[in-house]
Amino acid sequence: MRTRLNDRIHNFFERWFPEQRLFLRSDDNTRFIRLRPGTQALALFGSAATIGWAIIASSVLLMDSIGAGNIREQAGRDRALYEERLNELSLAREAAEAQALAAHERFNAALEQVSAMQSQLLTSESRRHELETGIGVVQTALRRTINERDQARQEKEAVVAVLEGRAETESEKASLAEVDATLDFLNAALERTASERDSMAEEAAAALEEAEAAAYERDLILDRNEKIFTQLEEALTVSVEPLEKMFKSAGLPPERLLDAVRRGYSGQGGPLTPISFSTKGMEPSADEARANTLLKGLDRMNLYRIAAEKAPFGMPLKDSFRFTSGFGPRWGRMHNGTDFAGSHGTPIYATADGVVVQAGWHSGFGRMVKLRHEFGIETWYAHMSRLRVKEGQRVSKGQRIGDMGNTGRSTGTHLHYEVHVNGKPVNPMNFIKAAKDVF
Repeated sequence: MRTRLNDRIHNFFERWFPEQRLFLRSDDNTRFIRLRPGTQALALFGSAATIGWAIIASSVLLMDSIGAGNIREQAGRDRALYEERLNELSLAREAAEAQALAAHERFNAALEQVSAMQSQLLTSESRRHELETGIGVVQTALRRTINERDQARQEKEAVVAVLEGRAETESEKASLAEVDATLDFLNAALERTASERDSMAEEAAAALEEAEAAAYERDLILDRNEKIFTQLEEALTVSVEPLEKMFKSAGLPPERLLDAVRRGYSGQGGPLTPISFSTKGMEPSADEARANTLLKGLDRMNLYRIAAEKAPFGMPLKDSFRFTSGFGPRWGRMHNGTDFAGSHGTPIYATADGVVVQAGWHSGFGRMVKLRHEFGIETWYAHMSRLRVKEGQRVSKGQRIGDMGNTGRSTGTHLHYEVHVNGKPVNPMNFIKAAKDVF
């Protein structure tokens, strides 16, 4: 049965592969090798399979090479795009800082102008009071002079009546002469009184004009004060609201944060001392209360600025990187930080001022640095290849603390970055995104 099957196979292949013989001749002997159809078919199929496999393998290698080149080009484009975005964010942050500084300088200049205007207003008020007092004195003297003039006229009429009703005698001539002298004196007094009255009237009119000018100037000063206060209030609102939003987005209650800053910076005095012009215990005026409100708002903005410098709102990396894993559950376990992948040895920087509480090997974190900041905040930097700080050392924001590596339980070169608030891990991206929205 088997022989028949072999014969059929032999006959099938013999149509296309007839039997061949290869003769091998030597000096004293001749041999030959018989190539059966099946052997030829097997050799042909094996060669074809080998060539086909070589072609497929070359195609696969060529496709992988082309794909790897595209991936590298895409990665290069993504990195260039991200670096451009980081540069834009850096320029925007610097511009915002410059605007905040300019607003602060404008606020100080406006405060000086308000103080100068308040002094001018007090001077004008004193001058107006003096003018009102002078006008009152002039009016009193004028009334007294008018009364004296009326009395003199009455005396003159009485004397004229006496002169008209009597005969002129020798004895009366002497009296008449005395009366004439008296009349001359009274006329002179009346003329002098009238002149003084006219002069006082002119002085009173001039005083009234000066009082009106002082009142107009006071109204102008009050209007300028109103415009300055309005501008300052708007600038303060624009400056404070983004800071409050930034701290709320990062999960830091603003009031609690400001209380902590006040405890650490409790000094008072200087340009932020509340304004008070009264020494008699009187309630401050509306402008004084408004100015004090502005000073309180400026103090609040200054406390926010101190808190922003002390809290970890910075980026731990300045070179090119990509996010590989975020905060939250991963593979059935909680991932308490954010992973940044980059080149081996990429510099790692402190995100805020702090103290190094740990610098060394820490189980699955590998080489790790732990920084303690203000307000009960800690930042962790893990899987480093090299540490550049020691325990107990104080570091500043932006100071290099280590290099990126692949130590500990890690599948590739990256930085594992965590933020802890009062011992509880929070999402680091809350701080990073909140800072980007403001700075």
